[in-house]
Amino acid sequence: MLGKRRALGKELKDISIGDSYSETKKMGDRDLLLYLGLSNDANPLYLQHDYASLTDYKKPIVPSVMLFGMISSIVSMHLPGPGSHITQHEMTFPNPVYHNMNVQFLIKVIAIDHHNQRVAMSVSGTDQEGNEVVKGKLYVCPACKPNTLTAQSLENFF
Repeated sequence: MLGKRRALGKELKDISIGDSYSETKKMGDRDLLLYLGLSNDANPLYLQHDYASLTDYKKPIVPSVMLFGMISSIVSMHLPGPGSHITQHEMTFPNPVYHNMNVQFLIKVIAIDHHNQRVAMSVSGTDQEGNEVVKGKLYVCPACKPNTLTAQSLENFF
């Protein structure tokens, strides 16, 4: 990342109610294994077909925190974008996501709180069969462009 200049995302003044971003992501085995290795999560429900076949799910599922990680990535990279930070989240996961499924995520600005310098965003996700797999709300502090002499000397970092 050093040497590469990355533009900051939207500042609060540039965000409007109704702004939205949608992206479809595949829940590939590679991503799942990377997540499980990084988190040291050995839940058999996520990996073991023999165990999962004995549950109501019938086959291994994707961890809900991995779905949230993909939502966090959308916020950090697209809306509001680089420099933003999720400060609170409320999520439900009404249906499981199975390995190698596509999930379409949609985030949408539903409120702007100028006093606290944050936006509220709705989140939804549906699988390739149209089932709702995630629903929730996020509170996000958008990017803030530094306005100091020091910030100019650090311009390669934002």
